[in-house]
Parts: sequence; structure tokens; C-alpha cells
Amino acid sequence: MPQAPAAPPHAPDPPPSITETEAEHLIHGICFKTGPPRLLGAELEWLVIDTERPEHPVTPERLRAAHAAARSLPLNSRLTVEPGGQLELSSAPAASLTGCVDGLQADLTAVRAALREQGLALRGLGRDTRLPYRRLLNSPRYDAMEAYFDRTGPAGRAMMCASASVQVCVDAGHEEPGALGHGRRWRMAHLLGAVLVAAFANSPAQEGPYAGWRCSRQGIWSDLDSRRSLAPPLDVAPRDGWVRQALDTEVMCVRSYEGESWEVPPGTTFRDWLRAGDAPGLRAPTTEDLDYHLTTLFPPVRPRGHMELRMIDAQPGDDGWLVPVAVVHALFDDPEAAETAYRVTKALTDGYGARPAPRNPLWRTAARDGLADPELRTAATACFRAAAEALPRLGASAHVRDTVGEFTERYVLRGRCPGDDPPPAPSTGQEARR
Repeated sequence: MPQAPAAPPHAPDPPPSITETEAEHLIHGICFKTGPPRLLGAELEWLVIDTERPEHPVTPERLRAAHAAARSLPLNSRLTVEPGGQLELSSAPAASLTGCVDGLQADLTAVRAALREQGLALRGLGRDTRLPYRRLLNSPRYDAMEAYFDRTGPAGRAMMCASASVQVCVDAGHEEPGALGHGRRWRMAHLLGAVLVAAFANSPAQEGPYAGWRCSRQGIWSDLDSRRSLAPPLDVAPRDGWVRQALDTEVMCVRSYEGESWEVPPGTTFRDWLRAGDAPGLRAPTTEDLDYHLTTLFPPVRPRGHMELRMIDAQPGDDGWLVPVAVVHALFDDPEAAETAYRVTKALTDGYGARPAPRNPLWRTAARDGLADPELRTAATACFRAAAEALPRLGASAHVRDTVGEFTERYVLRGRCPGDDPPPAPSTGQEARR
């Protein structure tokens, strides 16, 4: 008996849309994971330079070959490429400073060796001064991102193609009694952030809109757009402030699975999109769209279950990155050091101003003057000393403690930062090590 023809394959149902209330609840629930601080992570961004001609841009062909060589390595960390060809190594969450540092050091040694065979090296510098800026990666996300940022000036392209940082991730900590919840730890992150900008400023500018600044990278971030790179207000509960910040920021792009443009009508916030629903020319938003929108927000402290501190410039030398990772870990996760850091940074409240970071006076002073500012120098000195006392309690190796001590002596105690130094020689990973 002949069989009936098979039914055509059923197209998958589109994901369900979400309401404004559902979106608020989702963000409120995922922005902070409560509990005792246990884990530490770091994301290290590096410029790729030619060892023979470090002042010249590396061709796209050589950059792609270098990325392919690095990707072929068996790494502990996740390796990604930024739009301008910068390399990023993201550690797995580690239960100790030693675990975080050892994994990254091993991976950096392997990546440096692979690049060295191609005449290339990694440079720790917060802002690439080689011109012109060229976007290496072409994808709907970056096409839409570039179009979005171009509406507000050149800062977006500079951020995408010419910036590099050390990002340190720490747990959100316990939910605290009172209306502010995570307020103490969250507030300290933003006030301490200005101290970290100043101490680790490593993107000096000689000309242009940030001429004379030690940390021109912060100038770029503050000039992106009206909300995307700003911190929420600190006088409200962190969860509530972040929910409002996320929903009231413009949608950068709407993902298309049909090969269409990802661009969205200018001025459309995620809240607008939720309220419009399935409006003409704009499909209804889903949970996946909300998750994606959150990845396009770049505040100086980003809540992703944990707190991601994003304000630190990439650091010079093979082991310069160790210092911000160790200092941030100590100041957040050692109780004695955390108490000192909170007391010291709380005294900076007046300088924080009514405007959120990074556009408030305190952060702009940190980016412009570094530790030449006496108040920031005093705060940094107290914080670095507290961190140095905490590192043995946290099991830091002698090398980490010595590296932090050398940085403190060379820069912090003298009111200086790496951006005050002459341009460094390229780092190949062959320098003598302890």
C-alpha cells in the first residue's frame, strides 16, 4: 500500500516575546549573584605589534595569521579577537589568585611564542596610537555597532579598534541589609574605580581632544554616547539602578536571522521596543534579545552576576597585568583590605559629583592627571599598602607580591603612573624572569 508523502519539515516556532515587567524581573534577578566572594577572573587585552617596526600598523593578513596561530594553541583561557585585531585572553573563574595568575601566565607564554615566530609581539598599552584605525572584523554586530557609534563622533571607532584594558572580575558578595542591598561593595567599585584609573593610567595623549591626559582611553569611553558607557546612579539600590539603566539605553542592533540589516531606528531604547511590541518593521523582543542587549552596554562596572571592573588600562611589560588583578582581588576579597578601601574611597564622595562615572569630575581628574592629583595619590597609597598587607593572607606568590611592591614604589608612592613613562619597548616574553 503506498505511503502518504512525508510532511514537510516543520519550521521552528519563533521564540516567545517578553513583556516590560518580565524584562525588569530578568535583569533584576541575574545582575548580581549573592554569596561569599569565592571566585576571581581577569580579561587581558593586548595590542599586536611588529617587533622590528612597532610604530607601524600590522597588516590585516599578518594579524589574521597571528590570530590563527594563537587559536590553534591548547589554552586554559578563552582567546578572542577584538574588532581592531587586539587579542584578548579571558581566564576561567578561579578559586584563588594563584589559580587565576598561573593559568594566564602559561597561556601568555604560549601565545607570545607563537607570535614571536611571525615577528610579532604583544604590547600592553591602553590606546593604540598607530593610524589609521582599521576594523579587522566584519560581522553584522560590528557593522551595526560602527554605524551606531558613528552618529556621535569618532570615539566609537577608537574604542572598537584602538583600545585595550585589563578587566578584573570579582563576586558581587553578600546581599546586605537595607534598601541598597549590594550598595557598599557596588559603591566602592565606582569610587575605587577612579583610583584605579589614576594609578594604572597607561594611554597618554600628546595631541587631539585628550592632549595631556594620562588615560586618554577613559576620555574615549566617556565620549561614546549619552548612556551606554555610564554608571547607574549610586544613590539607589544597585539592582534597581541597573534595571533602569539597561532598559532606558538605546538598542544598538536587532539581530536578524534572514541576512537583513541589524540596524534599528535611532533613539529606540529597549523599553521603547518592549512597549512597541511587534510594531511595523520591528519584531517583538525576546529573552535572547534582552541578553544580547546587555552585552552592548559598557559601563565602568558591569554587573554580570559578578562585578566586571572595566576601567583599567592595559599595562606595560610581561607581568604588568598582575598588579591590577592582585590589587583589585585584595581590596575586594580580603576583609581588612576591603574595610580600608571602603573608608578611603568613601572620603572621595564629594569629588564623585552628581554625574555618573566616567563623566563626573573625580573620574575626569583621574584620567587627566593620574596620581599627580594629591587626593587620588593619598587614596591610592593607602589602598596599595592595604593590598600589599593582604596578599600574603590571600596566598599570593612571592613573584606577585614583589611585582606589586615594585609598582607601588615606582609609581604610587611617587605620584606617578605608567602613562608618565616614555613609550616602552615591545614585549616578546623573552625578558629575564624571576
